[in-house]
Amino acid sequence: MTTPFAEQIEQAMAALQEQQTKMAEVARELAAATASVTSKDRMVTAKVGAQGQVLALTFHTTAYRSMAPAQLSAVLTDVLNEARADIGDRVAESMGSFRGIGEALRTSMTGGTELDELLAPLRSMRPGFDEEEERRKRTRQEEFRG
Repeated sequence: MTTPFAEQIEQAMAALQEQQTKMAEVARELAAATASVTSKDRMVTAKVGAQGQVLALTFHTTAYRSMAPAQLSAVLTDVLNEARADIGDRVAESMGSFRGIGEALRTSMTGGTELDELLAPLRSMRPGFDEEEERRKRTRQEEFRG
């Protein structure tokens, strides 16, 4: 016969294992992720990796040869920054699914138990508790809405 606490630990460990598997999968996907952006005039395409590193600059025309250095610099800066922003958004989106994991594990370990009730007065004395509690309530409401 297992105790309720032992069951909570088993559930938390299973949830942790599931999250570790998801994190490994996301890490593999991000390691191979790239973003490419072509300039408005279709002169150059910049390709960057998941960490924003420049993987390639491809010139589709020879128009860059007659451009002033400042103009060429502006075009390259624009396509590189846009490509980095695109990959940054994708990385943030991928990692956003892991937001609140620690809180979810804590809740699965202590939610609804006497331990949570016992620790409530101590938690309420912690600086920033009110803001954190409000954020937690909003998160739970968002999860409820689906």
